[in-house]
Amino acid sequence: MIIPKPRPFTAEQHEFAKLAKAFGHPARIAIIEYLIEVNTCICGDIVDQLPLAQSTVSQHLKALKEAGIIKGNIEGNTICYCIDEKSLEKLNKFMQRVSSKTEDKKIAVNQK
Repeated sequence: MIIPKPRPFTAEQHEFAKLAKAFGHPARIAIIEYLIEVNTCICGDIVDQLPLAQSTVSQHLKALKEAGIIKGNIEGNTICYCIDEKSLEKLNKFMQRVSSKTEDKKIAVNQK
């Protein structure tokens, strides 16, 4: 008997996994919180806020940028970083959907 494998992961699941992985380090959370606070800044400003070397901060910025959480715009010799609101909106919608499904299950269990 052949049992078919479940369908492959959806593009949305891959996208959320990439976003979630980028949130997997406290330095990245600190960077995100700082960028939300100041709206836009350069790498040196972020380095001044964290107990990390400039090269380590650059690696974290690269991971956040690859995940689409932040954007980097070249301004002269520097890169000015800011939050990419579209990615955070996608993440928020996903979390709301998960939360809603969890609430629906709680209600169904409590009604039994």
